[in-house]
Amino acid sequence: MNDGLTVLGGLHPDSGPYRTILLLGPSEHFWRVFQASPEAQDGRPDPIDRWSKRVVGARAQGATALFPFGGPPYQPFMDWALQSGRCYASPVQLLVHAQAGLFGSFRGALAYRDHRDIPPALPNPCDNCAEKPCLTACPADALNNSHYDVAACHVFLDSEDGGNCMARGCAVRRSCPVGDHLRAEAQSAFHMSYFHRKAAP
Repeated sequence: MNDGLTVLGGLHPDSGPYRTILLLGPSEHFWRVFQASPEAQDGRPDPIDRWSKRVVGARAQGATALFPFGGPPYQPFMDWALQSGRCYASPVQLLVHAQAGLFGSFRGALAYRDHRDIPPALPNPCDNCAEKPCLTACPADALNNSHYDVAACHVFLDSEDGGNCMARGCAVRRSCPVGDHLRAEAQSAFHMSYFHRKAAP
């Protein structure tokens, strides 16, 4: 199905109403598919969230569509990701996906009340990453193995030197050798603009 999403992982919860949860995130075709969508062109707020609701909802045949936005209550996507056996805590504390690296993200989930097959677990890519470039990649030293100074990040993005991160995406995420080919720079610029705009007073 070329709708811009792919199954990034899954789990069989130990409790709750669902026996299978499949986590959906951007595929390599995501940006092209999204750009051609009505949500991307109508000028209304939150286009990717609105696109996600429509596309994940269309996939939810026999399932309940769940989303990492729109709460409260909020769904525990971070916990689900770690339980999937495909996501891990990286050296810089961000979630790292075994195939998408530090660009791993989720647009929704399909929750089933019956048992379904899930993707097999994959090893933590950080275990075999000797250089760990993410630890030193932040030009503002706002993100490292001990903290994420969000305020310092936004101050840097407002500076002349911050233009590279705004145009190409977070330098730390880009430094990860896993999955660095999966996100177009225009896509990263869109997300950075949204992230930085949200911090404005």
